This record gives sequence, structure tokens and C-alpha cells, in this order.
Amino acid sequence: MIIKVSTGAAVLLLTQLMTLSSTEIAERQPVADGISFYVGTYTRGESKGIYRYQLHPDGTLKSFGLAAESENPSFLAKSPDGKYLLAANENRDDAGGGGTITSFTINGGALEYVDQKPSGGASPCFVTIDQSGYVFAANYSSGNVGLLKLSSSGKLDGPLHVLQHEGEGSHARQKGPHAHSVWFEPKGNTVISVDLGSNELWFSTLDKSNEKLVSTAPYKLAMATEAGPRHMAFHPKGSWAYVVNELSSTITQIKKNNVGHYEIASSISTLPAGYEETSSCADIHISDDGKFLYASNRGHNSIVIYQINSSNGSLALVGHEGVRGDWPRNFTLSPGGDYLLVANQKSNNIISFKRDKKSGKLEFVSEIQAPSPVCLLF
Repeated sequence: MIIKVSTGAAVLLLTQLMTLSSTEIAERQPVADGISFYVGTYTRGESKGIYRYQLHPDGTLKSFGLAAESENPSFLAKSPDGKYLLAANENRDDAGGGGTITSFTINGGALEYVDQKPSGGASPCFVTIDQSGYVFAANYSSGNVGLLKLSSSGKLDGPLHVLQHEGEGSHARQKGPHAHSVWFEPKGNTVISVDLGSNELWFSTLDKSNEKLVSTAPYKLAMATEAGPRHMAFHPKGSWAYVVNELSSTITQIKKNNVGHYEIASSISTLPAGYEETSSCADIHISDDGKFLYASNRGHNSIVIYQINSSNGSLALVGHEGVRGDWPRNFTLSPGGDYLLVANQKSNNIISFKRDKKSGKLEFVSEIQAPSPVCLLF
């Protein structure tokens, strides 16, 4: 069969390709067959590091095996230009240090080691990067945030600065600070560090001239007693966000007041009414259209689904979808939002669900084995 393409269409296609980097072209080429994604793992068992998989257009999954050896790469991030992958190596030593951040070049799906630097603390469980190449690591055990920088060649500088958290909560797991994630305010310059141990959100800004994090008013926002904040998700409207609380299995909506400071608006349980067994939350995401919010329950082993009120951000329960595995750590929405993929840490599998964009509900599509999966990254 011969497919004819008009001259105008051909020119448009050529122009689009010329604006893409080689890495972006390599990533887009296999779309007809599937979209690549990477899986961060714990290497305490059979896993050797970071693995590469593929999501096919019909929602089925395919494994390409080990992409790079790395010790406990529990969280992954990509550079804004898509050329590099960063891994938080969740390690520690007896002195309280030992965590590292590793950078890899993404070469047509393969990962090539570039550099590794200390994360600034112990047990980094989260890594992210801003548009300028500054890298932020949340060091869980030492309760601090490390600042590094990724160069255009993939090399890492730092740690340039470490912002130490302080304080504790009343839960047995809150005897000291435990930084769990770091987020950039989408429509501002505020950096928000989420600390499970101190039970607070910490506010700062990045002073690029001195390459350090500077605490800014109101400095901190306390969560409900024994909430244990873990991750965040910002609504596309930008005026409110949601915090998923690990210890209390709740989601807290935070909104900006008339002076631009966040305050708590409401909280809602992630578990079904009457459920009394042990469970804890892990991850949270919002669909690109801002209509639905999803969060993972470890123990109840489900993804909870809420519809978001577009006017005020309040949440209405849609339902719970079983994850067909044990301990749903991290999950992600595919590019375009057609599928939701879940990493079940203890049952060593990844599940793909077809997402109904009108109702928000999930329908099981496929399952594939993965060794101790804890992070999924498209």
C-alpha cells in the first residue's frame, strides 16, 4: 500500500523533527509499537538496578530487561531536555550518610552511566530537577534536602547546599525529621519540601546567585497530628494543591489565602468507610485535565479515585480499584492520560489500567513481572 503525503504535510513533519533533540526523536520513534518507561527498584533481592519497559498502544506491557546497574535506585527523574536520567540511590551508612544521586545519558532507551555525587544526606528517596538544571534530593533518614546541579554534559556538581529540617511528630515514625519529597510551585518560585517526620511542609526559594535554598515565610505548614505527609500534586489551576499523608491515609487540600500563603482547606480519607486494617498511602497524581485525582493505598492495595470540583477543588469519591498485587508504591499516568500504571513493590509486578477520561474509572488491561518496583518514569 502506498501512502501519499502532501508537500505541505511533509514540510511540516520535517520542521517538527528538526526542532527535536536526538534523544526526543529516539524516544518518539517507537510510539507505533509503544512508549518506553523506566522502573526504579530496590536491589536488596533479585533486582540489579534500573529496568526499561514499554507500554503498547493497547495497554499491554513489554520488558527490555536491565537498562543500568545501580544500587537501590528508588526514585527517578529526567532532565528537562530528556537527555539525562537521574536516580536517587537510597543508601545510608553507620555515620548517617551514604546517599547518592546518579546521572545517566539516555541513548535510544539505553542508559549510560555519567556521574555520581553524594545526595547531601542519608537514604535519598526522591529526586527532581528544575528547568535550570538544579537537582533536589529528599534525604529521608537524615531529614534534609540536598541541592546539586546537572551540567549540559550530564555531570553533577555538589552537594552545593543542604537544608536541614528539624522537629518531630507524635507518631512512632516521627521521632525526627524525614524529608520525603521536594516540589516546585508551578506558577511561582516557591520550593516545598514535604517532611513525614516533622509532620510539616517546608517553604523555601532557590537563591541561584549563592546556589542555596533560603527559607521563606510562612516557613512551614503543619499537617494534622500523625498525618505523615509524603507527596504532593498541584492542580492545573494553580491556586490549590493536595498532600497525600502516609500515616493517616488521608489527602489534604491546601489553598492560598489572600496574602499568598498556603493553608489547610480540608482532608479526606483514602480508605473505604469501615476499613480498619493497616494501610498507608504512597503516591498521588492528577489527570492533565484537572478532573480526577488518584492515590495509592498500601495495605488496602488499591488506587482511590476522586472527582475534582473545578470551582473549589473539593473531592468526591468515585471508587477504589484493586491493584492486583501487594504494596502499590509508585504509580503514574501515561503521556496523554489513557493508562495508569502501578508498581506493586512486594508482589514484584506492574499493572496497567485503561483510564476512562469521562468517569475517571480504571479497567485492568495487563500485568508484567518486575523485581521490587518502586518508581515508574515515562
